[in-house]
Amino acid sequence: MAASQIRLLTLVAILAAWELVARSGLLYQEVVPSLLKIAAAFVRMLFEKDTWRHFGVTAWEVGAGLAAGYLLGLAFGLAAGTRRFFGAAVAPYVDGVATAPKIVFLPIVMLLVGTGIGSKLALGALSAFFPVAINTAASVRQVDPVLVRVGRSFRLSRWQMATRIYVPALRPSLVTSLRLGFGLAVVGVLLAEIKLSNAGLGFLANEHYSNFRVADLYAVLVLIFVVAVGLNSLMSRFAERRNQRICS
Repeated sequence: MAASQIRLLTLVAILAAWELVARSGLLYQEVVPSLLKIAAAFVRMLFEKDTWRHFGVTAWEVGAGLAAGYLLGLAFGLAAGTRRFFGAAVAPYVDGVATAPKIVFLPIVMLLVGTGIGSKLALGALSAFFPVAINTAASVRQVDPVLVRVGRSFRLSRWQMATRIYVPALRPSLVTSLRLGFGLAVVGVLLAEIKLSNAGLGFLANEHYSNFRVADLYAVLVLIFVVAVGLNSLMSRFAERRNQRICS
């Protein structure tokens, strides 16, 4: 059985189990609404202008936060991977902070950049930074030493070593880092929007929750899930094609 068929069967099983629980009466029906109610709320939401306004705010915050976190993480990872002393010195602290939930840094972010859009961008960038930095540093250490020696024999500068030796050798892992950073940037931005925002999908979901519009809440979550999975799949396919071209 193909992987796509297994995924489809898994999705059907999850949806069937959800509908069974919704109709069984085991849980309060408004907490686990039927799929028809969620579908109706989702379709209605797609035709509301406010939905796309909130979507645009979140998309911009995630995109800007991801770009900042990715570039900073890439630069930090290159430095930590190519400079063993620096990498060994910062590794325990980076690994420790990376495992902490980034929402704990929200009060500090608020003090530094305020409660406006900057706080959402900062938390998104912070969330994306660590997986990119750690993955890049680990990938740099696995670059073929022959390539590094060739670059040094030609007396390439640090910038030339990074752009002509390391980055081309890291192409497969760059997309992997982007996928990891994207997922965590989405989480960071949505958490910040839920806590302190008047726009964005996180704010919209929290508003539905506060007014106990559960079907509408699930509709927002479905929209987030569909967009996130779709973009992640596109990045995965892009990475596979790049790897096939490199191997061929």
